Amino acid sequence: MSSKSAGVFNFIHDKRERISMEKEQTEIVERLEAAEALLERTLNWLEERQGALSGDVERISATIEQSRREQELAEKLAAAEKELSELKASAVATVVNPLRRTVPAATSEMLAKHGIGEGPVDVRALDAALSGLSLEQRIAVKTQLLRAGAIA
Repeated sequence: MSSKSAGVFNFIHDKRERISMEKEQTEIVERLEAAEALLERTLNWLEERQGALSGDVERISATIEQSRREQELAEKLAAAEKELSELKASAVATVVNPLRRTVPAATSEMLAKHGIGEGPVDVRALDAALSGLSLEQRIAVKTQLLRAGAIA
């Protein structure tokens, strides 16, 4: 082989090699472009899905927060009902056993002037003793005696 033929052979070989490399580069570029398009579609899908999931998370968070608030309100209601029942029970006990067992001094003195002493009071004697008082005063005296347990 002459040097000229060797040069032509090398030139053809180099050209074929370059064409082959360009073909490979073109294929690689095409594959990279396809991968890029696929990645963009995936990214768009993920962004859309994230928006939907974000709404779901917000709704779930709101539901949990509402459940906690309902739980707190239920506990407060139970405490208020318990306190109310205790107050009602103590009110019944107060009516059954009034706290005040003594008659005011002014009432005791007035009753003593009419001969009514300590202990249970006869209603007829009480009415006679209170006859000089106004209706409101009689009611007040009888109420005091009832609280003290002096009238049955």
